[in-house]
Amino acid sequence: PERAKDNLVNAGWGLDEIQAKAILELRLQRLTGMEREKIRDEYEELMKLIAHLKELLGDEKMRYDVIKGELLEVKEKFGDARKTEITYLDDEVSIKDLIKEEDVVITISHLGYIKRTSASEYRQQRRGGRGAIGGRTREEDYIEHLFVASTHHTMMFFTEKGRCYWLNIYQIPEGEKNSKGRAIQNMIQIPPDDKVRAIIDVKDFEDKDFVNNHNIVLCTKKGIIKKTALEDFSRPRQTGVNAITINPGDELIEAKLTDGNCEIIMAVKSGRAIRFPESKVRPTGRGAIGVAGIEVEDDKDEVVGMICVNVGDKSKTVLVVSEKGYGKRTEIEEYRITNRGGKGVKTISVTEKTGALVGILGVTALQDLMITCKSGITIRTGVSSISAQGRATQGVKLIRLDDGDEIAAITKLDIQVESENHDIPGEPGNEDLLNEEGKATGESPETSEENQ
Repeated sequence: PERAKDNLVNAGWGLDEIQAKAILELRLQRLTGMEREKIRDEYEELMKLIAHLKELLGDEKMRYDVIKGELLEVKEKFGDARKTEITYLDDEVSIKDLIKEEDVVITISHLGYIKRTSASEYRQQRRGGRGAIGGRTREEDYIEHLFVASTHHTMMFFTEKGRCYWLNIYQIPEGEKNSKGRAIQNMIQIPPDDKVRAIIDVKDFEDKDFVNNHNIVLCTKKGIIKKTALEDFSRPRQTGVNAITINPGDELIEAKLTDGNCEIIMAVKSGRAIRFPESKVRPTGRGAIGVAGIEVEDDKDEVVGMICVNVGDKSKTVLVVSEKGYGKRTEIEEYRITNRGGKGVKTISVTEKTGALVGILGVTALQDLMITCKSGITIRTGVSSISAQGRATQGVKLIRLDDGDEIAAITKLDIQVESENHDIPGEPGNEDLLNEEGKATGESPETSEENQ
């Protein structure tokens, strides 16, 4: 026993003489019992673990609870602020620096095909002309949005369900005027059951003064209007953000960039329009619903557009266009200022000949008007060639439409082209207007009966 005790003490296990003596005095039966107890406890723990894991595999909610708990633990342990700042190197070149800055025409079709085209491919015509093909589309498709922007700008896309997405202009595929373009769902993550309804061109999100002093004003076809600070949209996300909460049966139709000192004009399909100060719309967050902008009387009527004009801007007039090709310009002052939410006043005389109102724009005499039909025909004409008339008139013929064709969209262009490109060879000018029987007349549109 003494030798065994000495061996235990000197074995390097860190035992002293008292501990070694206690171990030697234990009976072999007791040692075996202790080992058996340890194995039994281990077995029971393993069986409990097996039962728990089987329960976890059979209960989805329990699995999510476990995942949630583990993630909260990770967040509690590692959820501190980023300690490093990621910036561009001073000598690093961004993709935008390699892109030539120029104005391009962006077109988006009804079925969601997008492309950019050099603005020089669109030549000006006098009003009343037949127009030219502005984009080759499927038989059931047509060009719905057409506008001009710089290749260095960022586009904000607003969908009818109230979502907002971002895309750099230079990322939009370039194509010829007659090409179809690329599906917009391949460019930004828009759900299949949603579609782009409004586009805003933002020059620079890095300019904090610009971002902090501008707003996004949204309106829906049921007459709801909403104002949100541009700063709330200054952090682009690939999956988009919610810009406005849309009520059931409603949809977003227009979005405008304002500086807080604008007057808003909204127009409805039945030919009414309302004018009120932007200050009447209090700013709200991105998730808000908005407030009433104009009264929509029945389910057949709806808002067709909205314009925002800076207070005191005398250079702009209100241009309205009907679905059968009639249009006119009217001075803004003919629309009296009222509170938002009212019925408004007549902006065009809607008849069977003119069809319902389809669009409203704030234009200047130095701009061009681009009209796009559902058949794919487009015509570009100078705004100055469209006569200024009172609110209650029905306007003049802007484009001759084939039977069954209708105007799908209108947009203004800030690019002026050389005079030698004003007319497309072989296309008639405004001297060959059509009467109700479809025959050419030599009557001047400004003196015809339809303008009285």
